[in-house]
Order: sequence, then structure tokens, then C-alpha cells
Amino acid sequence: MTAPATAPPATSAWRALRTPLVVGAGGLALASLLHFRDPNVSGSYGFCPFKLVTGWDCPGCGGLRAVHALTDLDVAVALSSNVLAVLLVATLAVAYLAWIPRRLADPRASMIAISSRTGVVLIAIGFVFTVVRNTPWGSWLAP
Repeated sequence: MTAPATAPPATSAWRALRTPLVVGAGGLALASLLHFRDPNVSGSYGFCPFKLVTGWDCPGCGGLRAVHALTDLDVAVALSSNVLAVLLVATLAVAYLAWIPRRLADPRASMIAISSRTGVVLIAIGFVFTVVRNTPWGSWLAP
């Protein structure tokens, strides 16, 4: 008697979902860290080198506080800390949930694939966000 040529469906599903499960566990671990170690305490995660050098808030400034607020289910505080970080977390959550069925259909499917044009647009959004949040008329975006 010879071994079957293909793995049983449960094994292939486990292999397909292994990477998404590891990524999900990593995301939950990082969210837990931000929940239990409050980034609102000055210096608890170090200081932003961009802000130290330029005095400006970078596009990520306030992002840790935003995720901390999201773990407390306080969306208003999260949005006031860094609206861009909240949008990023929401986008990554949707992409992650969409990734699981795609992985079951194709075990090599990636979570997110963006074109060069999309990458340039995202960089431009980050640049504009940085400039606007550091001007008097965009101060409502500052963390």
C-alpha cells in the first residue's frame, strides 16, 4: 500500500492558515502590550527621533496612543491622537479578515499587495498629513 499523493484537507487548511494565525497572534500581542503599557506616560516607548530633530510631529506621532485608545474602545480619543493610524488599523483589520478565505483558496496568497502608484499615493498622503498637522490651520490633527 502506498501513501496518498495529497495531504488530507485538514492538514492543507492548517498549512494555509499557519501564517495568518501567526500574524494575527503577533498583532494581538502588540495590541495587548499597548493596552497594558500606557504610551500616554512620557518616554514609556522612547521618543520620536523625527520630532526630536525637527520639532514637528511625524505621521506616526500619536499612533501608539491611538492604538492604546482603540484597545480601550475609545474611538474618539484614538481619532484625536492620530486619525491616520486609526485608518491604518482599520484597513489592516479588513485586509487581515479578507486574507483568511483567500489563503484557504490559494495557500500562497499575500495579505496586501499594492502597486507602485498606490505606494507613491500613500507616501504623498503621509507627507501632506505631516505638513498639515504641523501648521496652525491643521493643528486639530496634532496628537
